[in-house]
Amino acid sequence: MAFSSAHLNHHQPLIKHGGATAAPPPTPSCSHLNTTSKSETAVDALSSLFHRLPPLLSLPNRRSIPSLPMVSLSAGDRLEWDDLISAVTDFGYFQLINDDSDILFPPGIAEAAESDSLSLLELSEEKKESSFPKKWPLGYEADAETPSFCLDADCSTDSSELNLSSLREFTRTLEKVGLKTVEMLANALGFGYDSTRFNTLMWVNQGVPDDEPEVTNGFYPFVVCLQYQIREQKYCLLTESGWVSVLPRVDSVLVTLGDIAQVWRNGEVKRVKYRPVLCSGQKDGPVKCVTMTLMLTLPMDSMVSSLKDMISDGDKEEEYAEEEEEDGGTRSDERRAFRPFSFKEYAWRVYQERLFFRDPLDRYRIKSLKD
Repeated sequence: MAFSSAHLNHHQPLIKHGGATAAPPPTPSCSHLNTTSKSETAVDALSSLFHRLPPLLSLPNRRSIPSLPMVSLSAGDRLEWDDLISAVTDFGYFQLINDDSDILFPPGIAEAAESDSLSLLELSEEKKESSFPKKWPLGYEADAETPSFCLDADCSTDSSELNLSSLREFTRTLEKVGLKTVEMLANALGFGYDSTRFNTLMWVNQGVPDDEPEVTNGFYPFVVCLQYQIREQKYCLLTESGWVSVLPRVDSVLVTLGDIAQVWRNGEVKRVKYRPVLCSGQKDGPVKCVTMTLMLTLPMDSMVSSLKDMISDGDKEEEYAEEEEEDGGTRSDERRAFRPFSFKEYAWRVYQERLFFRDPLDRYRIKSLKD
């Protein structure tokens, strides 16, 4: 099967809160501009426009991406890690080819899970509200166009009438792929982590019925997000340089790195700011499409900090601690790009404020003396 190309389409985020769309920056008036020449007028108008943009909004860098990076799930040596390292340091996302015989999706399970997910969207608003636990971020979140459900790893509900067994099995299988992916990242990039300190969330979200990506609900920090590709569909990713549209191959898993992964690796990997958004391209009529996004994130009581120096070599870890103590703690700040912070505090702030034009990690960045 030929690999699919990734098309780079940069847009500014279209932000919706309960269906209300944020207005774009105002168009500057050009009545005061000099008219001595067309070129001078164009330059002045462009300069005026730049000055009217929000001060913290940076224009996206346009890049040419020949193809969506591909990584094998069975990558186990340093030669195979090169593709993974390149994907996460250059892009922050890749398609994972599931050729590991130890982790296989049972035949038809993805389609059955999709059917379970679509059935949730057919429930009445009353049923949606009452059938799921309300323990943030778990539960049902209403939105004018794209309602979503956030479920735990067991897809638990408060209703005896709902049968989500297929979605539960699919979630558990995708969770195994996610944990294997984090293990590969740790081995390739050289950091240690506690494999028992993960929280698994399954986000079921109604797809966007056109080609315009929207940031709606379910804004939550994560380590990695995974989406299994049942069929050929285009997704839009909100990267650090703007929206990027990608077309993963069928039967692959689209993997995106999040803000927690970027902090873990001390800012040396790229990240995607939001869950992948399905863009169906069908603007006319109701569209019944759904995304099932598995998110590996952290428990609420976690502290987030750089894991770059937490390697398995105990001697090096001890040596680093001694150097830091001798230097009065300054050596730590020189090496670390972020100061440690509470995951719960950060998650709540990101979820409530939904910062799109500002990087929510900025308040935790450690500025060097050179800055």
